[in-house]
Amino acid sequence: MALLRVQQIEKYYGNRSSLTKAIDDISFNVEKGEFLAIMGASGSGKTTLLNCISTIDRVTSGHIYLEDKDITELKGKELNSFRREKLGFIFQDFNLLDTLTAYENISLALSIQKWPVTDIEKAIGIVASQLGIDDILDKYPFQLSGGQKQRVASARAIVTNPKLILADEPTGALDSKSSGMLLERFGFLNKEYNATILMVTHDCFAASYAGRVLFLKDGKIFNELTRGKATRKEFFDKIIDVVTLLGGDVSDAL
Repeated sequence: MALLRVQQIEKYYGNRSSLTKAIDDISFNVEKGEFLAIMGASGSGKTTLLNCISTIDRVTSGHIYLEDKDITELKGKELNSFRREKLGFIFQDFNLLDTLTAYENISLALSIQKWPVTDIEKAIGIVASQLGIDDILDKYPFQLSGGQKQRVASARAIVTNPKLILADEPTGALDSKSSGMLLERFGFLNKEYNATILMVTHDCFAASYAGRVLFLKDGKIFNELTRGKATRKEFFDKIIDVVTLLGGDVSDAL
């Protein structure tokens, strides 16, 4: 059974005199343990789609189900609880709190859920080891590189063991080496821990780490690629071909 089901969702912005259709009747499923990338040019609707799935934004019509629960119907405390307990967020700009150490940034979500201190220490120890940040936990964000900040942000997202990890352009502010390291960790978490990841990206290199890619154009699904048994390089080449069809700037993706 699919972990996430997106059914015929539409999203409009504006009013009757100036109406924009950002999402146009999109439907797809995400299986438990799948790593799905969503690609598209600026204005294609990919960020709006992510915002609707993350409940940051509300759909105009249609339904989104996570574990058979219709999240488009959630409100108030139930909505806050869902975000806190079921979702993990990884943003391009890290969203770390400057006055807290890396350890404290990661532990914040667990503290809010009233985890015992010993359990928090154990959980952070495991995730820090997975992401290779054991030696920077006592440092503040201003003392960290972009790659280190993103790995701390990733640790914060996965430490609660969420049902779904949502990543919005996670490599957008990183250099190529840091991007590669982060994506390798994503792949590790997906394969070894069966983490379900939905990543929005404009980067063909980042998308090639996923098992499947959805391409959006004008608010609709334009194409879909599944990696199957292809190597990452072979999958990358296929992604480039679709991006070219979409009219994207391939030079930006290399």
